[in-house]
Amino acid sequence: RGPRPRRAPPEDQRSLLPCIMYKNEIKTSKYNIITFLPLNLYVQFTRLANVYFLLLLILQLIPEISSLPWFTTAVPLVIVLSITGVKDANDDIKRHKSDRQVNNRTVEVLVNGKLKEERWKNVQVGDILKLQNNHFVPADLLLLSSSEPLNLVYVETADLDGCEHPNNRLDKFKGTLTVKGQTHGLDNDKVLLRGCTLRNTEWCFGLVIFGGPDTKLMQNSGQSKFKRTRIDHMMNILVLCICGFLVTICVILSIGNSIWETNEGSAFTVFLPHLPDISVELSSFFIFWSYIIVLNTVVPISLYVSVEIIRLGNSFFIDWDRKMYYPKKDTPAQARTTTLNEELGQIKYIFSDKTGTLTQNIMTFNKCSINGKPYGELYDFSGHKVKILKKMERVDFSWNKLADPKFIFHDHSLVETVREGNSEAHAFFRLLALCHTVMPEEKKEGELNYQAQSPDESALVTAARNFGFVFHCRTPETITVMEMGRNVVYELVAVLDFSNVRKRMSVIVRSPEGKITLFCKGADIVICERLHPSSDKLMEATMKHLNEYAGDGLRTLVLAYKDLDESYLEGWRKRHHEASIAMEEREERLDDLYEEIEKDMTLLGATAVEDKLQDGVPHTIEQLAEADIKIWVLTGDKQETAENIGYACNILREDMNEVFVVTGNTAEAVQKELKCYIFHRFLLFGFREARQKMCPQAAAMPSMKKSHGGLFWLTKTKYLQDDKVDGEYGLIINGSSLAFALEEDLELELLRTACMCQTVICCRVTPLQKAQVVKAVKKYKQAVTLSIGDGANDVSMIKTAHIGVGISGQEGMQAVLSSDFSLAQFRYLQRLLLVHGRWSYLRMCKFLRYFFLKNFTFTFVHFWYAFFCGFSAQPVYDDWFSTCYNLVYTALPVLALSLFDQDVNSHWSFYYPKLYTPGQWNMYFNRTSFLLCIMQSCYNSIILFFIPYAALHDTVRQDGREIADYQSFAILLQTCLIIVVNAQIFLDTWYWTGINHFFLWGSMAAYFALTFTMNSNGLFFIFPTMFQFLGTGRNSLNQPNTWLIIFLTCLLCILPIVALRFIFIQTSPTINDKVRYKMRRDEIPAISLRPPATRRVSTRSSYAFSHSQGYGDLVISQKFLGKKTPRRPLLFGQKDHPLAENQPQLFRSITEEPEEPQSC
Repeated sequence: RGPRPRRAPPEDQRSLLPCIMYKNEIKTSKYNIITFLPLNLYVQFTRLANVYFLLLLILQLIPEISSLPWFTTAVPLVIVLSITGVKDANDDIKRHKSDRQVNNRTVEVLVNGKLKEERWKNVQVGDILKLQNNHFVPADLLLLSSSEPLNLVYVETADLDGCEHPNNRLDKFKGTLTVKGQTHGLDNDKVLLRGCTLRNTEWCFGLVIFGGPDTKLMQNSGQSKFKRTRIDHMMNILVLCICGFLVTICVILSIGNSIWETNEGSAFTVFLPHLPDISVELSSFFIFWSYIIVLNTVVPISLYVSVEIIRLGNSFFIDWDRKMYYPKKDTPAQARTTTLNEELGQIKYIFSDKTGTLTQNIMTFNKCSINGKPYGELYDFSGHKVKILKKMERVDFSWNKLADPKFIFHDHSLVETVREGNSEAHAFFRLLALCHTVMPEEKKEGELNYQAQSPDESALVTAARNFGFVFHCRTPETITVMEMGRNVVYELVAVLDFSNVRKRMSVIVRSPEGKITLFCKGADIVICERLHPSSDKLMEATMKHLNEYAGDGLRTLVLAYKDLDESYLEGWRKRHHEASIAMEEREERLDDLYEEIEKDMTLLGATAVEDKLQDGVPHTIEQLAEADIKIWVLTGDKQETAENIGYACNILREDMNEVFVVTGNTAEAVQKELKCYIFHRFLLFGFREARQKMCPQAAAMPSMKKSHGGLFWLTKTKYLQDDKVDGEYGLIINGSSLAFALEEDLELELLRTACMCQTVICCRVTPLQKAQVVKAVKKYKQAVTLSIGDGANDVSMIKTAHIGVGISGQEGMQAVLSSDFSLAQFRYLQRLLLVHGRWSYLRMCKFLRYFFLKNFTFTFVHFWYAFFCGFSAQPVYDDWFSTCYNLVYTALPVLALSLFDQDVNSHWSFYYPKLYTPGQWNMYFNRTSFLLCIMQSCYNSIILFFIPYAALHDTVRQDGREIADYQSFAILLQTCLIIVVNAQIFLDTWYWTGINHFFLWGSMAAYFALTFTMNSNGLFFIFPTMFQFLGTGRNSLNQPNTWLIIFLTCLLCILPIVALRFIFIQTSPTINDKVRYKMRRDEIPAISLRPPATRRVSTRSSYAFSHSQGYGDLVISQKFLGKKTPRRPLLFGQKDHPLAENQPQLFRSITEEPEEPQSC
């Protein structure tokens, strides 16, 4: 639905809105009551195995070819579909509950001049809503009025940073508003988008212009997608292979039947007469379909029931894990989708948001450098730095009545310098109090609240406030500052606003004494080249401090000033006015004027602001990197901010060989930079061959590997092969360059260069670009991807990746509602992947190998028996044994293995992250391991059939009677088979629990108990046609020679496997073998937490600044603000709506002992 004029309806005609207008209800669920059954069945029958069993059931309904009763397939198929349907329904019910929670939130709607509470889902286009401070915005609103003097509204865009139009461009809006016959133009500055949170504004009114699916947030969310794991896709391919294998065997056996009927069949017609009108050819055709039914166990339907149970069980383990529970928010980890657990153990690429995912978005003034002297550090008597702890004495700001009591600083020397009247220190904090676009709010006398565009500016203005330079109020013409207790009013002459190109901001003010000064703050690399030569020596000392601050991961900013002449300023202002009203080249002319006046400045110093990381982020990223997981940060923030956080959280490290930067503004420039990179250190720029440095043997063209996939391998795909890289590298690319790089002709160039790097940071990207990056990696790399984020701007990439993880407990819940797994903190991701993911993958692979082994063994015995029964499709086993084999006798032991088995415990999993790497290469279950299972099954079936057959050939009972009848042979085969497959479980189990023992020995006991029961006289007399093995069990299994045959048969099956495993462990042990050996020998290791790498040298523009165009034009505009700025009265009573306190939880990877908290 494109933008179109909308008219607010009269308040008494609210119910007459056009039906075509969407309501505000959102939907993330996949089913409803009507669509669940057909849609869920459709999804389930996309699994070829379910289609296979449906066709098999149809065949069994034909009497001429049915060799087994129809219910032997119908009952398991119904059970499979029912269990899977219940699980899917449970998953979707959770989504419905989440949707209801959001849709049933309440908001105040203006109806007939009165406010009425209404649910979000009932809000319609044209409604006028009232929002209060800290409330979520329920729909896309046109701002009508607010409590702020400028009619401003401050919003927290944690859910929308970097976003784009009901199209999906969230940064643009065009429309018209008609009021009393007058039409007014609307643009994006007058719109509040759903997903934002109202901040620092008591109330506001807005007109709903887009609701529900029409909101730009939902337009960017993408559609719900059914995700399947790589094992699911492989299973579909293997089912096709098995079906082809089954058809081949059945063709061979039907040909054998034709030959046998021709050559030998006439000798048996006396007691096995042919049916009338049945020729040899037709008989062979029937035999073909009969063997299709008999040998159907090569694809056991219980496999899919067991897979769903295993996935559900491992999902519960994630939900119940107390080490992923966040007590501060009372938020546990949650597996919102239960079909993707094993893929958590195969992740190769992680795509992460920054703000709210890696960081807490909490800024604190940490350190500063004034006139070449650093402040913010503590030193002992010997001159060595002392680590600052929270319990250390803080600076006492009681002398300043307007100081913020929450501000914490420990270096007393800075306060002493300021109070002594140091002119440089006063000028430093005067600049911080004047050069910004912050709006003050004084609810009570002496209680100041700052409403800032970004937390960076708020932190700097608050620091100036505490050190005696209190920003008190502003008008379009003036700024009032309380300087060391003295009220000073400055005339605001001009604001030279921040932009991504300028990377600095300036204000020109006139003091009460008439002195005109330009105050400027910005990135170090920008300010340095605009300083007067007299500041060169001071700049050297300041740069040394900047490098130290940047090495600590702090966001730095350089401050400078310049005194201006009155006559020059008048001429400059005239030219500035002419440029500001120009219709052509306005921005270029203004930039030239800014460049002219912002030069020959005098350096004051530098600030260092800390963007607090979430606890445990650096260690988590370090662990994931050691697990050979590549981490890409996709953020809407500016390059310098993301780069700083990259170094702070160990995504980028000083020991990396190089970090490449791509900033081209044309496709040609981006292509060149992807092949070459800008090398920047010590302010020197040049080009080197990037790929040649990373991989000297790299070919000019990318190496593509062709493969076939999909149904019948008809889908042709190309994968980008990895180049061998010498060392570790990082790549940084901004959003404009990424737009060119994602074009079809440059996509491979981007991926080839990026995938050679350990870390990639994409800055200033939109939600659509985030999804495009993930999609490109999925398309050209044979790797499993994971996206993690906390905001609505991350929804697209969360849905695009193989695995989507939402961070809960942040400002928005849209990411969680669209995710497959939700966590409260980023640090829990390492436990989700390295422990739960790896265990789930190992368990699933063991389960699949075992299942194919036991069922191919079961089926191959039928094949050998066909050569001795005239290829008649007679089953070799008792019908009840065939029915119970997968459902009763062998189901529970493998379930216990697949739910509880561990190669090593969680502590060793953290200590050796390399244990994770085999899953990335799919080493535990692939085509090779599948073929090995078939080979072992073939060997086992030969031993299981021919050893008992040969041993029973001339064997007699102790009383001299013969034992070599069909039923006794069947019982002997069944018993050997059950013992062999359970012995295989015994060999495969690494971690034994009471449940494992109970299920294993219980299944063995159940086999013997049911065998003797079904062979009993009682059941035979009640159901003589169903239980025909009368007394066979007790008559066969009470003979010593029978047990000797069982022992020899089982020994020949198991002994080669044990021998081969012993040889491989001794000659070529896997990393699992090595760690398990070390685990048995050594104590539990302690994991050392490596601090973020300190940077030795840095010239990055690591400044702390607002993330978008500033408010300079607005705060000096006469159009929106009069001379006086009285606060608007509150029109309607405001309800209390406190936010829960969000205190960080200290990260503890193994132990749970409390740690000493730290502070600045």
